[in-house]
Amino acid sequence: MSKNLGMGTGRRKTSVARVYIRDGSGKITINSRDISVYFPQGEHVLMVRQPLMVTANENKYDILINVYGGGNNGQAGACRHGLSRALCQVDQANYASLRANGYLTRDPRMVERKKYGRPGARRRFQFSKR
Repeated sequence: MSKNLGMGTGRRKTSVARVYIRDGSGKITINSRDISVYFPQGEHVLMVRQPLMVTANENKYDILINVYGGGNNGQAGACRHGLSRALCQVDQANYASLRANGYLTRDPRMVERKKYGRPGARRRFQFSKR
């Protein structure tokens, strides 16, 4: 069992990702599965890897991620946010490049709640003149 170098929590929409960074060869594991198995879409795999590409740490660390809640897009965003935070913990020199690319900012957009007396969050029932 190797020691964690850094840990970060990432969030987006309703997804939460706990990211652990360990010394290794660049293997990314999400919920005990390989990243390409967990995210079949290439764009989500790319999204998770972005912080590693920006900081030039692609084959330096093994990354272990536990993620739950939300859908594929939200989970990929949460993984990216958590990985960015963990990379800052490992080396403070990564902070400037991650901040410049906006990977340390939590995306605040959430689904608006449904209000009473309405069929949806903002939708109103059809108006009848007569």
